[in-house]
Amino acid sequence: MANPLAFAVSQGTRRIADFMVSNPVIRWVWTGPGNEDYASALSDFRPSDRESLLEMMQGRYLLASKLVDTNGASPFAIDMVHDDWLDDLQSFAWLRHFRDARTDEERSFARALTIDWIDRDGGFDHRIWGLSLTARRVLNWLRHFNILVEGANPEDAKVITRSLGTQIQSLKLRAPFADEPVDALMAAIALLGVALCDHDRENEIPSRLYAMNMLLDRQIDEDGLHRSRSAKVQFQLIVELTTLRQALLRQSDAYRNELGELLESMHRALDAISLGTGEPAYFNGTGQMPHDIIVAVQAQTPTRARSTGTAGGYGRLIWGRSIVVADSGLVPPPEYARHMHASALAFEFSHGRDLVVCNCGPAQSDEEESALLFRQGIAHAAPTINALSAAAIPTRGPLRNRVIKLGRTPEMASEEADHTLVMRTHGYAERFGVVLERRLTLLAEGHSLVGQDRILKARGKVSGALAIRFHLAHQTQVSQVGDMLKLRLASGQVWNFLWEGADMRVEESVRQSAYFGFHRTRQIVLDALVSDASEVSWIFTLDDG
Repeated sequence: MANPLAFAVSQGTRRIADFMVSNPVIRWVWTGPGNEDYASALSDFRPSDRESLLEMMQGRYLLASKLVDTNGASPFAIDMVHDDWLDDLQSFAWLRHFRDARTDEERSFARALTIDWIDRDGGFDHRIWGLSLTARRVLNWLRHFNILVEGANPEDAKVITRSLGTQIQSLKLRAPFADEPVDALMAAIALLGVALCDHDRENEIPSRLYAMNMLLDRQIDEDGLHRSRSAKVQFQLIVELTTLRQALLRQSDAYRNELGELLESMHRALDAISLGTGEPAYFNGTGQMPHDIIVAVQAQTPTRARSTGTAGGYGRLIWGRSIVVADSGLVPPPEYARHMHASALAFEFSHGRDLVVCNCGPAQSDEEESALLFRQGIAHAAPTINALSAAAIPTRGPLRNRVIKLGRTPEMASEEADHTLVMRTHGYAERFGVVLERRLTLLAEGHSLVGQDRILKARGKVSGALAIRFHLAHQTQVSQVGDMLKLRLASGQVWNFLWEGADMRVEESVRQSAYFGFHRTRQIVLDALVSDASEVSWIFTLDDG
């Protein structure tokens, strides 16, 4: 288990230091000049959508896949409890839709929204000026600086430039005291972006690049995955780093080797935890992500994970049209575990574009009371004992809300020739006297997925009730035919499910959707007493009839 005292001291020290540099007595030094000229050195490969531009001008804002009608009011003036929508609004990622603006009215609308943000939120607020959010906002303003200032009157241009300078200064002063590693990394990325866009700061590029690379070395593991083990974080970093790499290449041939190899490994790691649906699997705070941006990111490289293997504590099986992504339950140091899920031995399974077995995903951002529940093992296609997870998530103390390892480090191995993954979790050894082992195997060119869940004694006395859950994809119809279940997917494809060594029941479940909230789905649950069972076997097989 992590040392809670050392972690608390480190976090506390950083927060005190951050308070010191962000209190009103010091904040006056943040004020930026209003006469700087930023070049458009940062491109934006994310797709723009003219329809989104027109909708925004009518007061309808589709952000984070959630449509909000402000009835003509400023989006910054309304009360909104949906954190993802607010995050998308405050990051200004929507500015990209205005790069194809056709009229002065359309361009001035984007500028008016920016001025309105400065009037309402341009003063420091810990939430709106969080390091990662501020870094993304700075990067988006830099990418589309011409939209904001071209055609503006001198006073508006000065206000926008001064606000940008103030945000940049806040990143410089606060970044050393970031209490989340990804916040420090995002600030470093933004500050390098500033150096690339400001001719007066070109001499800072080498030092800013060095500082960013130092953080990347610490935070990206040897497989190319961010140590938070979150595809959502990985995806966001790839977007920003790709933009920087393109700018560095344009800056000088001396930077041609910068970030290329790292980005390839990061793309490969992201692909290794993605399914045939094109989406990353729902692990560790990752839910539904914008499909158009996923496609745009994938288009940046031909790199793909095409074979069975392991990466960053995840395992991947691929054969034919079937892909399985599984989580060993590896827990990183606590500074990376703030948004992790306790998902040891969980998996998601797709065949072609069809999702077959899945996890529930994170709770909706406006359902804070459910957040902890959806981080537990029961919200995943995984075995649990007495409905408890294989890792702990304390609700109080210095490690509050961070996933904490229980027992020895989990184990995972792949057998590529046999299309097999083997995982073990020791998270139940002390509490229930057993180690759980899951073996997943694709057979018949991916037309069958076979699972063996073994209960291995770790001591003489064992106890507890084992429940093995399989959350099913949205709109899957479940019917029982004798000792077999038939699963009819939304596409019409039918899978048969058989099991041995446990009792079976079918219950209600949910699947997170950024578009519709939670979908009602079904789940298969296999039950057995730990003291009575040594192995539970099951199989999903495609009904070719």
